[in-house]
Parts: sequence; structure tokens; C-alpha cells
Amino acid sequence: MSVVERPFDLVLFDLDGTLIDSASQLALAVNRTLTDLGLAEADEAVVRTWVGNGADKLIQRALDYREAPELFAKARPLFDGHYRACLLEGLAMYDGVEQSLRRLQRLGYRQAVVTNKPSHFVQPILEALGIEDCFSLWLGGNCVPEKKPSPAPLLHACHELGIAPSRTLMVGDSENDVLAAQAAGMKVAGLTYGYNYGRPIADSHPDWVCEQFAELDALLA
Repeated sequence: MSVVERPFDLVLFDLDGTLIDSASQLALAVNRTLTDLGLAEADEAVVRTWVGNGADKLIQRALDYREAPELFAKARPLFDGHYRACLLEGLAMYDGVEQSLRRLQRLGYRQAVVTNKPSHFVQPILEALGIEDCFSLWLGGNCVPEKKPSPAPLLHACHELGIAPSRTLMVGDSENDVLAAQAAGMKVAGLTYGYNYGRPIADSHPDWVCEQFAELDALLA
């Protein structure tokens, strides 16, 4: 009987907009920060379009929206405090995420999280969701000198786990994920339900476009 070789050995996942919908927590922290600064709050739908490049960019976009970019140095630590306080409030994974992660775990795939979110927020989220054991590695936006869309964090994950980029699949919801994967020489699946600054992920030309997380099961048999 012939054995069908699986297409990849390692799967890298973005976090926000891919595994979890964190927009409500991020919007709450952003708005508490704006309130502390005497600025008007922003609708959650607007905050969703600011997510994806890390906390620094998130706060910069919020302050630009309120025409107060000069307050960044004061706003940035305020945001961290507020986000830490509400990090796990209503936290949940998207439909099908845990089932697919467990399936890949049983099949022997290596899995890692590569996110632009600061690393000190990543582990508490994975632990609270009970999925930290699915991952061999997780990298936050401060773990390497460059964030996505640079390929550096993806290549660092491959190096740490000893798996070639050509044997690695990146899964994410934003153009940052697609550009990083393409520059790293790996295939990428784009999820339509995430943030991506309000633009269709298909416009970034990932190798596959998935409307649901469970569609990855067909790629990773």
C-alpha cells in the first residue's frame, strides 16, 4: 500500500482574526485609553480596521483618528494596562478552531503561533483557551526585530523548529500574513472572516482562500 505524503510539516498561525476574535477586547482597551486622554471613543467596527500590525500601530491609528498623534508616548502604556485588564473578557475562538488544531496535533503536524501582538499577551490567551499544548512555539511581535509583513518572524519559527519554509504553511487573515509568507517562500492560506483593514483577503492573492477555519482540514489531510 502506498503512503501519501502530507503536504506540510509545520503550520504557522496568526492569532487575532485567525484563531480568536479579539476585536471587542481591543476596542474596549483602546476606548478606555482614549477616555483617559480626554478623547472621544471609536466604534468597535472602526477599531477592527486598525488591528493587525501590533499594538504600536493600533494606538497610532486610534490617535490619528482623533487627531492627537502627539499623545502616543502617554497613550501606549495606558493601553497595555487596559488591555491586560480585559484580555480574557469574553475571549473565544472562532468556530472549528480547536477541533482542527487537535486534529492536526493527532496527525503529527508541528504548529506555532506567529503574531504581531506583544508576546506577554500571547501565552495567557492560549492558556485561557486551553490550546497552548497544541503549539511547539509562539512568537509575539517583540520576539524578533521585525514584525509581519516582514518574513523574519516566519523564518525564525522555521529555524527554531528545524523545518524548511517549503514544508511550512502560513494561515492568517490579513495582507501582512500573505506578504510575510510569500517573502519567506512558503504557501499561505487566507481566512475571509478576519480583519484585514476592511479589505477582502483574496485581493492579497494567498494560495488558498478559506471562509471557515475547518476548510484547512482538506489542505492538511
